[in-house]
Parts: sequence; C-alpha cells; structure tokens
Amino acid sequence: MNEGFTPLEGIDLNGNCVLLKIDYLFPTGSYKDRGATVLISKMKEWGVQKVVEDSSGNAGSAIAAYCAKTGIECDIYVPQYTSPGKLVQIQAYGATLKRVKGSRERTAEKAMEAASKIPYASHCWNPFFLHGTKTFAFEVWEQMDWRAPDTLVLPIGHGTLFLGAYMGFKELKEAGRIKRIPKLVGVQSASCAPLYQAFKKGWKETKQIEKRETIAEGIAIAEPVRGKQILEAIRDTDGEILAVTENEIGVALKEMGRKGHFIEPTSAATIAGLKKYLGKKRHKETVVSTLTGMGLKSAGKML
Repeated sequence: MNEGFTPLEGIDLNGNCVLLKIDYLFPTGSYKDRGATVLISKMKEWGVQKVVEDSSGNAGSAIAAYCAKTGIECDIYVPQYTSPGKLVQIQAYGATLKRVKGSRERTAEKAMEAASKIPYASHCWNPFFLHGTKTFAFEVWEQMDWRAPDTLVLPIGHGTLFLGAYMGFKELKEAGRIKRIPKLVGVQSASCAPLYQAFKKGWKETKQIEKRETIAEGIAIAEPVRGKQILEAIRDTDGEILAVTENEIGVALKEMGRKGHFIEPTSAATIAGLKKYLGKKRHKETVVSTLTGMGLKSAGKML
C-alpha cells in the first residue's frame, strides 16, 4: 500500500532538538504496517487462505488491512477493553473480531489455541514481522544522509519495533555502513514494566509482575515473549529502560497536541520517556524517537 519512508521531523523538547519518525502516517495509522506488509506478503506467497492474530489493537488493524489487500481471511483476537476506535477499524477491513474477557495474556492464549488449526500471523512470534520493522533503521539511516543516530528512544511492549530497529542497525554495521549500533533506550509504562524491572535488577529474563491499568494500552504487556532478546539488545548497545507514570504520559499527550501531533497515549508514553532521557543526558548526541500511533485510534479513552 505504498507504505514506508515516513517523515523524520526535527522538534524541540525542553530546549533539546530531537528527531521524530512520524510513523502514525502509515496506512492504518501505526508503525505496525512495517511488519504486517512483510508478514502478510510472505503468507500470500505460501498460499495461506486464512490467519489468526492477537493484538491490543494496532497490530490487529495492520494485519486485517493487509489481509484485506491480499484476499486472506483473518480472525483477530483482542482484549475486551481495547479502544473502540481500533475495534471499528479492524471490522472495517472485513476481519472477524474475537473479543476476549480478561487480560492481554489471556487473549494471546485464546489465539494460540486457534493457531493449532489456522496459521498464526503473530506480530510478536513470527520473525517475518521483525524483518518488516527493521525498515525503521534503514529509513532513519538514509534520511540522516547515511549516518546512524547516537541514541534511539523507543517504546517496548512486545518489542517489535525495538528489536526490528536493533536488527536493522546491526545489519548496517555488519555491512560496514555504520561504525556502531545506536544506544537503545526503551520506554515502558510504570503500571506494566516487566522489562524495566528485569533490567534494573540485572536479570536475563523477565519475571511475573503485578500489572496495573495504564492508558498506554499498546505497551501493557506483562509477559513479553521476546523479553530475553530485548534485554540482550539493550546491554549490547549500552542502553537502558525507563518507566513513566500515568501523569507523565498525560502531560506528554497534551504537549504533543500543542505541537500539532494528535497521538495515542502509547506514543505519548514514548515522548514522556524521551523527555526523561533528555533531562539526564550529559553530552551532545543525536537522538531519534518516534510517534507510533495516531490519536484517533484511542480518542474515546482520552476524553
């Protein structure tokens, strides 16, 4: 759907100039199209007729859209509490919506049960999705005149964009196109921060946490399936993970609106983390972050 090469916009945050990849301008309104276009293209190549996917909203919308484009049927499992706007969008593409009572993790379990008979177009399990999100790195590199930024500040739920960016820059380094992979800084909601906890305590993998409600539903993942890989990527780049509060997310949401960007709360969580990182950095560096999803998707939850 002619997706990709979203703008890289310079913006001032508290006196710091940073670059933001405006990924809410993708066809379905979120960066998840990066992974969906590659994954569903592969499914089409294999002759798959129907797929199943679970999502908190954006990945489901992306998979549904690209399935519609290719004529593949799909069932999308979502938590009952998913934003109404995302549910309407999924159904508009002709997907069969499966609402699940309970947690995001319960939703994944139900989709896994269905995947015993139907191919699983999972944005977190299927590796082809990550080979789509790595285009984030290639685009940033090209838009920065074939250079890599010093630091990337990105959201982490299941880590699909985070790991994709790591893979992309790692491939550029291995190809001799850049000298070093950018430092990776992940952002989680303090209400659901298993990776933040694991990083702070020096664990190699995440452990069970007490999950609380957060307005940043897109990163409210208590059991990230690639947690070990995410932690390894952060340590490999001398990075870190930051946690932001509901109040900090709300402030960032309003601030970005005043700058002309109507984003969803999950994107605002990233900006809140970016502001926190900028407040403590001690030397000049080129920092790139992103706006992952448009505000219309979660408008009902922001009133």
